[in-house]
Amino acid sequence: MGALLCRTAISTNIRERLDFSCALLDPHGRLLSSAPHIPVHLGALGECVRAVAKAISMQPGDTIITNHPAFGGSHLPDVTLITPVFDDTQLIGYIANRAHHAEIGGITPGSMPAHATRLIEEGVVIAPRHLIRAGNSCFDEISTLLTTSLHPTRNLADNLADLHAQLAANLHGAERLKALAGDSLLENMQSILDRSAEVMRAQIERFGTKVTAIEKLDDGHQIAVSLEKRDGKLLLDFTGTSGVHPRNLNATTAIVSSAVLYVMRLWLQEDLPLNEGLMEPLEIVLPVSMLNPTFTGDAANDPAVVGGNVEVSQRLVDTLINALGLQACSQGTMNNFLFGGAGFGYYETIAGGSGAGNGYDGAHALHTHMTNTAITDPEILESRYSVRLRQFAIRRGSGGAGTWRGGDGVVREFEFLQPLTVSLLTQHRVEAPFGMQEGHEGQKGRQRLMRDGIETQLEGCASFDVRAGDRVMLETPGGGGYGKPLGTERS
Repeated sequence: MGALLCRTAISTNIRERLDFSCALLDPHGRLLSSAPHIPVHLGALGECVRAVAKAISMQPGDTIITNHPAFGGSHLPDVTLITPVFDDTQLIGYIANRAHHAEIGGITPGSMPAHATRLIEEGVVIAPRHLIRAGNSCFDEISTLLTTSLHPTRNLADNLADLHAQLAANLHGAERLKALAGDSLLENMQSILDRSAEVMRAQIERFGTKVTAIEKLDDGHQIAVSLEKRDGKLLLDFTGTSGVHPRNLNATTAIVSSAVLYVMRLWLQEDLPLNEGLMEPLEIVLPVSMLNPTFTGDAANDPAVVGGNVEVSQRLVDTLINALGLQACSQGTMNNFLFGGAGFGYYETIAGGSGAGNGYDGAHALHTHMTNTAITDPEILESRYSVRLRQFAIRRGSGGAGTWRGGDGVVREFEFLQPLTVSLLTQHRVEAPFGMQEGHEGQKGRQRLMRDGIETQLEGCASFDVRAGDRVMLETPGGGGYGKPLGTERS
């Protein structure tokens, strides 16, 4: 499915950066298996499918589209297609994919405005609805929605082309699942979930005393978690997390599920597919907060979420990894960088350093944890967009010292060839990535605007206009070190 989606999409975001995910779910909407795509997408798809199945009665020949955060969505650029699969009249599973559209409206190009406070400002909101109904196309209705909303898309052609690619991938997956239909299919699906739950329960049985962690975002809001074994289950309690964020750093419950599932998979270190059987022995306590905002269905008043998906998900993983003592902090951000104008939006996430662990150094220049994208090649970037890539290099020495050193971040510098609007959504510009077991912190990230020979330090979350000849340089965080630094540090 993923290979087909990549080949048939048109946007740089999907074809080059590979910002999409494909998965198979059982008839109850539980994530069963996926391609090795984007962790922040994958763990959310089960919650999305189950919420949509409650809202819409899906029949043979249907494909549903949504990006709504109240229905298991993440943020508006991530558009999900869900196709139920039937063997005659029996539902045998769901095929789903989620792809990040680099432009879906909003108050700034790229649909990730740094200063958004309400959902409607971030783009076109698509509550669950049919893209295909009983085999008949509803693309015209989607086109109307994308172009008549308060802040419509700037690039309908790419949206529609990528939706056709997503649909093709789902239909391919549905055909392959139908080919597996038989007496043992549902039993085999259940066995994968049961095996994963069994392994997770054994890990919980070995779990010791209660552990806690608190991580602060750059603006002072915090994520708090405690993990405790109770009645054979692992209780994850996020009480103490800051309230609903006044800007866009609100994560949905689906994003929390993604982060928890991902970290449980890391903790286990077992050869298991990423699936929701791992979640069966867990209990999550999630009060109303920046990790569980309330949605009313009125996008003009609902909270903004675009940074919750990309940045809070990373900081949530930082918090869980810290509580479990798995390794030092990685860069803990996706370093979201966007630019665009009247007819387009461009988006990329930028690599950084990964955290060191017991017995290994962190990796340099890596997309870590909840992101798993590539980055656009310079030749494609410069041929398709009015920018020049002036520098792309490892930020030497930015990883934290330790018995095992943290990985180094990167330096990425753009020159703009025409007036455009730029947006940045980042973390670890104020709070440094933590070291572990006396390892040192990784260096914080920073970004600068160079105009007419004058350098201006930029905030970690910012939207601003640039002129032809302006340059923006991003320096991404390094990972934390692990263990007390040696007398002569490792190179």
